[in-house]
This record gives sequence, C-alpha cells and structure tokens, in this order.
Amino acid sequence: MSGASGIGPVEPGDGTRAREFPEAAAASAPPHPARRRAALLLGTVAVLLAGGGYLVATRPHRPPPPEVPYPAQTVAFSFVGGRGTPADAPPRSFSFAVRMTVMDGPPVTVPRMTQPYAGLTLTESPPAPFRTKAGSPREITITMHVTDCVTVPKDAGLPFLDVTLRNVRAIQVQSFILGSRYAQHLSHALKVACSNS
Repeated sequence: MSGASGIGPVEPGDGTRAREFPEAAAASAPPHPARRRAALLLGTVAVLLAGGGYLVATRPHRPPPPEVPYPAQTVAFSFVGGRGTPADAPPRSFSFAVRMTVMDGPPVTVPRMTQPYAGLTLTESPPAPFRTKAGSPREITITMHVTDCVTVPKDAGLPFLDVTLRNVRAIQVQSFILGSRYAQHLSHALKVACSNS
C-alpha cells in the first residue's frame, strides 16, 4: 500500500477523461453572433433616440401665429347718402345707405343692427345676418320708421348705429358715429316725417 493520505482532488486515471457539463461549456463559449447583433442594434437605437430627443429639445421654436383681431378693430362704417324709401314701407319712413368695410382679417358677420332712439325702428337690406370679407365693401340700405314723434330727437346731434359684429375670434357690439352728413340727413328726415304730427 502506498502512503497516500486520500486528501486532494481526484485525478482521472490513465485513458479516462473528465465529463463535460453543457452549462459550463455554454458559460465559457463566446457570445452567439445573433445575440451580438441584437445587443449592437439595441445600443444603436438607444443612441439615436437620445440624439433625436436632444435635437427636438434644442431646436428653435417658431413663434405662434398672430391672433385674429377683434371684429371691431377691423370694421368701418360710413354714410353714403339718402335712398328712395321702399314702396312697402309704412308711412313716416325714410331710407339711407351706409357702407361697411372690413379692412383686414377674416370675414365679419353682422347679426344685428339697431339705433338708440325710442320711437324709431330700423330694418336693413340685405337683412341681417349678412357677411362681409376684407377687400369687398358692402352697401347696406337702412330704412327707419317713426313710431312716435314725441320721443324722437328734434335735432340729432351725434347719431350712431349700434352694430353687432362677429368673426372667428369674438362677438362684439360696436357703436358707429357716421358723421355730420348723417346727422343732418337724419334730423331733416325726422322733421319731414313728423311735420304733420
């Protein structure tokens, strides 16, 4: 008997080999080419996403487009002159024309026109609502009818029209003073209408 103590690793004998385990072989084997390609692709995508996010975050932003103006800022009314009174108008009626101009911006709709005097009613042609766009002035014939001569002014100093205006931004009521020619025409027409009262 030899003097071996039995301590230490067991060594394979002559003509024998250590058994290979698949897990150990897989752990020591180099990465599979498909896995390497997938890892490279994921890394590339991550870099591209990070770079794209940086470009989006740092690019100059266009300022927002200017806001559409309020309708009252873009519309003007002017007095044109007297007009023949429609045949179907009631007695004590008279007509005149005004011109509506939209200077810029989107089209403006007029849903309503009124005047401030008691004892006086107003109708317009074309009848409201009507729409006017920039660069296309519209002539409007207004017929007023005196319902009570006691309450209408004897001398209209600064008469005006109240016009409701609407565009894509807002709806507003605006008072338009039509000037001295309109004041003279209105005063004269009221005197004539109420001369027999």
